[in-house]
Amino acid sequence: MNLTIISGSHRKDSQSTRISHVLKERAETLGLFDQVDILDLAENPLPLWDESIWSGNEEWKTLLAPWRATLNASDAIVVVAPEWNGMVPSGLKNFFLIFGAAQLGHKPGLITAVSAGQGGSYPVVELRSSSYKNCRLCYIPDHLIVRQAASVMTGEDAEADQHMQERMDYSLSVLKEYAVGLKGARESGVIDHKTFRNGM
Repeated sequence: MNLTIISGSHRKDSQSTRISHVLKERAETLGLFDQVDILDLAENPLPLWDESIWSGNEEWKTLLAPWRATLNASDAIVVVAPEWNGMVPSGLKNFFLIFGAAQLGHKPGLITAVSAGQGGSYPVVELRSSSYKNCRLCYIPDHLIVRQAASVMTGEDAEADQHMQERMDYSLSVLKEYAVGLKGARESGVIDHKTFRNGM
């Protein structure tokens, strides 16, 4: 079982990147997955989607090959989404325009929203309402919201860190069980993305 974490901020040295690494460390410590990868939109930004991606453009093929390989091998996805002005960043929305059902379809996803203040709920709502339709990513009912992110999991508040760690561990454990279950759905032969390419 492989896990891929999408760090959805395209800012350098972001809290989203830091939290992504915390989640990776927790998943590895718990031994939930055989491999945990991070795809960081800040370290490896994707160009804006254009129609040539559909026509087999060689530049797109070369650029996306390592991303596709990692996502294809994944059994579960964590989407780490910072809240920018109450929204998901454009780079993360662009990610969902580029990658589809072949890479993400019928795999469980855990939303992790990151807020510099007391917010964080808007990215959860946005991702649940508009990011899954055609790629068929299956968000699990649980999600995480990391508020006051700069002080979380830093040792500043041991009690708060312990609470967040317990919640992360629980959510990652639930994600793993969904990964086991949905693997069977993907292998069942029922899924037909050729006939039913887009969601309704």
